[in-house]
Amino acid sequence: MPTLSDATLGELAPGVAYPTYDRSRLTAGIVHFGVGGFHRAHQAVALDTLMNAGLAHDWAICGVGLLEGDRRMKTVLDAQDCLYTVTLKHPDGHREPSIIGSIVEYLFAPDDPEAVLEKMASPEIRIVSLTITEGGYNFDRVTGEFDATHPGVVADLVDGAVPTTVFGYVAEALRRRRERGLEPFTLQSCDNVQGNGDMAKAMFSAYAKLKDAELGAWIEQNVHFPNAMVDRITPVTSAEDIVEAESLTGLHDGWPVVCEPFFQWVVEDEFGLGRPPLEEAGVQLVADVMPYEYMKLRLLNASHQAMCYFGYLGGHRYAHEAMADVALRSFVERYMDREATPTLKPVPGIDLDDYKATLISRFSNPEVRDTLARLCAESSDRIPKWLVPVIRDQLATGGEIECSAAIVASWARYAEGVDEQGEPITVVDSLGSELVAIASTQRDDRLAFVRNESLFGDLADNERFQTAYLAALDSLFERGARATVESYLAVEGRA
Repeated sequence: MPTLSDATLGELAPGVAYPTYDRSRLTAGIVHFGVGGFHRAHQAVALDTLMNAGLAHDWAICGVGLLEGDRRMKTVLDAQDCLYTVTLKHPDGHREPSIIGSIVEYLFAPDDPEAVLEKMASPEIRIVSLTITEGGYNFDRVTGEFDATHPGVVADLVDGAVPTTVFGYVAEALRRRRERGLEPFTLQSCDNVQGNGDMAKAMFSAYAKLKDAELGAWIEQNVHFPNAMVDRITPVTSAEDIVEAESLTGLHDGWPVVCEPFFQWVVEDEFGLGRPPLEEAGVQLVADVMPYEYMKLRLLNASHQAMCYFGYLGGHRYAHEAMADVALRSFVERYMDREATPTLKPVPGIDLDDYKATLISRFSNPEVRDTLARLCAESSDRIPKWLVPVIRDQLATGGEIECSAAIVASWARYAEGVDEQGEPITVVDSLGSELVAIASTQRDDRLAFVRNESLFGDLADNERFQTAYLAALDSLFERGARATVESYLAVEGRA
């Protein structure tokens, strides 16, 4: 089967959307670090939409990979002229494939650091964007400060060092622009991090100050770091997805992307050197992202945690299976309605009841096959940011915390590393060994898990939280996940 490329677009199966613009006339205006599935299903798709409408032809993307694992992406995208397939998986089983052409170049930084630096320092580049995950921002979990002890950072801070980290590349590129009299590019985080622009500003400025105090101060004062909220469920591409993409398009794609139809991107309209007309691609440009961000983090993201541990312990393996369990779905809805929603401020242009109903529908999409294992991963980055703030807000106002405390208890039980069928659980977390060790003691010391102050602060000392948490944990030990979930519904007569 022919490989997807500019030369083979004419061999696409009928009905498959593809770039209608002349890709040879595109110029890169954006450098993007972290060209994973989410970026290719989100930001790159929005730009492709604009380009097909005759817009943003000077805002194409130059992707950059920093890690050894990114070498394969370089190989695949080079072979395909940076084209790739995105397949929308509709709940009714309908597939909607399209070929995306907004990425025009991919640089593997370890092979040619200078090429990356000069690309970023060129006047054509006006935005450097990021999907580097929350851990990529390199902050200390306890203090929230930049971690200057990270080995890569230590190496990059040596005078004359060739950069290896995203911090090193960004700081050096900005130094060159400043030296050449060029305005700084905007640094745009597209990560699922609360206050992602503020986080990026704090961390990149901190690094730059360590490297060069004067440069760091200049970056802090002159570089724009817009906040943004991003949303589209994008599962890891499977071998079956690759085969299906071939059957749909008639061309081989070494690394296609699959995702749900839903798309949302809310961006603070704060760019130093202009931006693409993102509003023409359905992006919401706003003055304040925070109401939208809290809505997403506390309703969508925390609800993923509400379903994933209970669901996995009870034998489910996919999100849609968990949502087909009426008791579990009702538990998630109760968390949304009675605990998360009261902590939210009004969200301009959003009907929260409609938003929550849409979330349940998205979670229930059987075609996306989003795994509970994915949702359970890296919980130490998730629970403290998404759920603990709900608990604290509700404790402060006297609101309900029972479901939220039960979600924490389900995480603690999951962290024991064995499900209710006696099958081993691989706890994927940067703190995995530590969490499993703590969880192994909680049958005797029932508050052991929540005494981890780096994750929960002083919640273990709060009597209301203690009571709710221990009730859930004891129920999980004695009766299991499903009976525990049902017990929360029995209060309302809905079990």
